[in-house]
Amino acid sequence: MKKFGVFSQVVCILSLLLVNASWAQPGMGQGSGPRVHYGTLWDGKTVATMKGEVVSVDKYVPGRGGTTYGLRLTLKTDKETLPVILGPVWYIEQQHFAIAPKDQVEVKGSQLSIQGQPTLIAQEIKKGDKILKMRDDKGSPLWGGPR
Repeated sequence: MKKFGVFSQVVCILSLLLVNASWAQPGMGQGSGPRVHYGTLWDGKTVATMKGEVVSVDKYVPGRGGTTYGLRLTLKTDKETLPVILGPVWYIEQQHFAIAPKDQVEVKGSQLSIQGQPTLIAQEIKKGDKILKMRDDKGSPLWGGPR
């Protein structure tokens, strides 16, 4: 009986360690795939400006088990449709900048491949005569996030 109790404790400890290790894995946000902190991926050599129509806008959980939501949109240009990583929802809301499907926008940002998919990490986004700045020229977030 004593062996069973020790065995149960070992199994319990190993289970907790495995669950904890799986939570610590990097990933892209809600759902599947590895999580990545987008601010660390910025590459100043790949900065480009793209114009197009917003297809969709959605929230995601950035980083490792974050409690705040990030905002990304899908941009349809003349050449392609790609995700654009903006920044925290709270930061965008504080700037009084609204983005919705069918908006025509111009986005300046770092073009990268994330999980094999072309992606743009936005430095600034222009809609009409309004400009929302999210990162400085080195890619550091203006909301004080990690870099």
